[in-house]
Amino acid sequence: MLILPVAVGTLVAALFLVWWERRLLGWWQDRLGPNRVGWFGVMQAVADAIKLLTKDDWVPPFGDRAFFVLAPAVVAGAMLMALAVIPFAPDWWIVDVNIALLWFLAMSSLAVYGVLLAGFASNNKYALLGSLRAAAQMVTYEVFMGLSIMGVVIHAGSFSLVDIVEAQDDLWFVVPQFVGFLIFMIAGLAESHRLPFDLPEAEHELTAGFHTEYSGMKFGLIMAAEYVALIVTSCMIALLFFGGWKVPAFLGFLDFLPPVFWFGAKVFVFINFFILLRAAIPRPRYDQLMGYGWKLLLPLSLVNLLVTGALSL
Repeated sequence: MLILPVAVGTLVAALFLVWWERRLLGWWQDRLGPNRVGWFGVMQAVADAIKLLTKDDWVPPFGDRAFFVLAPAVVAGAMLMALAVIPFAPDWWIVDVNIALLWFLAMSSLAVYGVLLAGFASNNKYALLGSLRAAAQMVTYEVFMGLSIMGVVIHAGSFSLVDIVEAQDDLWFVVPQFVGFLIFMIAGLAESHRLPFDLPEAEHELTAGFHTEYSGMKFGLIMAAEYVALIVTSCMIALLFFGGWKVPAFLGFLDFLPPVFWFGAKVFVFINFFILLRAAIPRPRYDQLMGYGWKLLLPLSLVNLLVTGALSL
């Protein structure tokens, strides 16, 4: 029942976020942002979508046509498949399984293949370098992402996202698992190629990275996948560490609002946070990014897991 509304709603939300990101960054940087097309520039995103739909859908003759066409679908499909296990409210989910967390990690890992295919099939040096960077970055931070949520699994005693939310009745997991929350948030940022970790697409070095040769709706799919990844990451943070659809204790007098409202509000807060990071933090060098992961996040995530296990025993 929810498959079509979730898939279509997420893609529409990604279209809205294109406009909202520009508007929010404009406000943050003391400028207007899009304001000419429609009310407050809301039609700018629609105009961009029409432009992508009507652009020449070019396939490089020197590349591998089959994989070039397949790559954007793999990236977008993997991100949309991750939505299958996300509960938006009590009884509002596509499927609830006791391996939901593993499914999320598996789908985020599958997106690596799409990025690699895009780089290799383009037969372009910039695209190849971008895809290799993306693969190394995503596989690396996948390790810390998986380790960071093991503390949550220990506390909840389940891999089911519904069980994890229900286990936060008395205390949100962000309190006992604050270190895990920070690691997961940083890893999610790197997984979704968002600034300041957008090094696979670094314009000043690699033109546009792994999607250099893409245009039209193929590029549109890759861009939509990035926003879907942002939405999925924000959903997972809300579910794992901030009680999902649970009402915040200090806003208990507003508990008459539906659970899906609280879940959506939490997700929207984290989306805004990720967008504003783009305006606040400069991009590091690639070696700094990888060193930061292996030298700092890996020991931190292992210590967090060890301490959580010891305290639970």
